[in-house]
Amino acid sequence: MLDAPTLLVFLGGLGDGEAERLVAGARLVATLDSVEQALATGAFAGAVLVTDDLSVGRSLHSADVAPLLAPGSSPHLELSLDVPGEAFHFGRRLANVIEERNLRSVVYMGGGSLPLATPEDFRAITDALAGGGAVTNNLYSSDLVAFPVVPQVLPVVEGVSRDNALARALFEAGVPVEALPRTLATQMDIDSPADLLVLALTGFGGPRLREYLAAHSLDTSRLQPVLPLFTDTRAQILVAGRVGSHAWQYLERETACRVRLFAEERGMEAEGRAESGEARSVLGFLLEAVGLERFFVALAEMGDAAFLDTRVLLAHRRIAASREDRFLSDLGRWRDITDPFLRDFTRAALAAPLPVLLGGHSLMSGGLMALNEHAWREKERGG
Repeated sequence: MLDAPTLLVFLGGLGDGEAERLVAGARLVATLDSVEQALATGAFAGAVLVTDDLSVGRSLHSADVAPLLAPGSSPHLELSLDVPGEAFHFGRRLANVIEERNLRSVVYMGGGSLPLATPEDFRAITDALAGGGAVTNNLYSSDLVAFPVVPQVLPVVEGVSRDNALARALFEAGVPVEALPRTLATQMDIDSPADLLVLALTGFGGPRLREYLAAHSLDTSRLQPVLPLFTDTRAQILVAGRVGSHAWQYLERETACRVRLFAEERGMEAEGRAESGEARSVLGFLLEAVGLERFFVALAEMGDAAFLDTRVLLAHRRIAASREDRFLSDLGRWRDITDPFLRDFTRAALAAPLPVLLGGHSLMSGGLMALNEHAWREKERGG
């Protein structure tokens, strides 16, 4: 029988930009909500928060977090700080944490991942882990991976440079990997401000996250016109980017509208296609052929609203826009963007003849699911 697993959460600093700090703060409070939900199950031996951000330690001493840190209570949350100045490598750091604590069973998740997971969801993860194999929310781009620490595992872990490649690396090494059901709880992630806009509008999330988003008064007005489309049989939405089959099946099953889907470059980050310049996009070729103004006119001829994964378009054009620029684009703050293409693209998207929502992978999955569920809830309320 496996030992009770330890929850390991990696929460890396995002940068010093205003938009980066906004997302970093949301990830921290969402992580604390998740740790509380997980430990409430009684199925975990404890939790460790691994971070390179010294300010996280100071944040954890607030009154509402103190009970999670109390060593006298079991299980509780520990803090593990990266060594300042030491080059970070995901796999080696994860293996080091496991070896230092002599862990035999681990549930790894990225900070801010699965912010809607309940104690029942975490219990389902530990129950699946008891089967002896690994468990993940997404085999091709994992935010959560639970696995037993058997002899062949640690060498595999040490060789993984990014957490979203961990589940697939284990699978390719011969470890049985079970994918969790694709639900809103297992697919919603905090990757960018686009996800924060969705969470702010819907009100989904734990108490700390909801309070944080309310305090920042995010402008969700660009999302509002999209909601009625999900429940309208005459409407059509266009979705383009890293869209998995689960999202397509969900939209076909749960929305009343028609969906025009361009599924492109799924797994491009985990497999290094974005970094190598190999990523290609049909919409990217269209944009190059017709120019910005005609591009958005064409989108309006194909749908009543558009969800665009800008990371795929940037990879297609081999543009290494900064994280802050990408985040500012998600927020629609085109004037503050330094990259010329992304600044012009964001400005054109805001002026487009249809609502255009910009974001990353999570918007194309959990974000769409959350907006659809909120739309139906509002319709039932007569909103």
